[in-house]
Amino acid sequence: MNKEPDRVTGMNTDDIMKDVAMHTAKAVAHYWQTRAMQRRKQEDSGKADQGFRSAVTGGAHLDKFIDIFTELATQAGIPGQCIFRKKAVELPGFFRPTKEWDLRIIRVQTLIAAIEAKSQVGPSFGNNFNNRTEEAMGSAVDLWTAFRQRAYLESPQPFLGYFFMLEDCEASNRAVSIQEPHFKVFPEFVGASYMRRYELFCRKLVLSAIIPPRPLSLHPLQMASRGSSRRHRTICQLAVLAKVLVAHLASFV
Repeated sequence: MNKEPDRVTGMNTDDIMKDVAMHTAKAVAHYWQTRAMQRRKQEDSGKADQGFRSAVTGGAHLDKFIDIFTELATQAGIPGQCIFRKKAVELPGFFRPTKEWDLRIIRVQTLIAAIEAKSQVGPSFGNNFNNRTEEAMGSAVDLWTAFRQRAYLESPQPFLGYFFMLEDCEASNRAVSIQEPHFKVFPEFVGASYMRRYELFCRKLVLSAIIPPRPLSLHPLQMASRGSSRRHRTICQLAVLAKVLVAHLASFV
């Protein structure tokens, strides 16, 4: 059954979502192209970072994914002047003064949405796993505590989105050993690869309400190989997240 068009935009959810798969595939390709370009540029300049950091410290590699969320908001009826990225992206926190978000939507002093985008690639996943998970947990706890303390005035519960892209390769799928010198870890972590650990992390963020289930898909983990063997899974999962975002935005147009 066709959905009724939105009274403001004249578009239904299906119309808004129809190009997400195409744009997601392009965003994955842009990610790898940008990483390669940044690495070559820094190597040519003689200022390459140690190891593989040069491919990520140049920034911009996740821009096309933020473009997708920005376009979804625009098509859903959110005015462009209410969408902030790259500039004026700070939000007050409770445990720290401010945090910069990759995308935030504010309309008439109402915080509507805040989205963070992160990624990790090989060959070494162990070095950054704890940093990525601790950062995501801390940012979410900081925002919700600030929200409860009315840092965002009379804003209703905002959409908090955490987009993560992990390289699908042999190293990320390999079982990882665990040290248990004093106490046993939870059984789901035993023999889990970094791919599985990230998936468990994202699910537990939702199940523990650190990232509430209403504004976020139960499957925020995004996977992308240098080819396209699992591109369909990336597209499907981002589409779920996008649908929840569009549904949330409908209350503010």
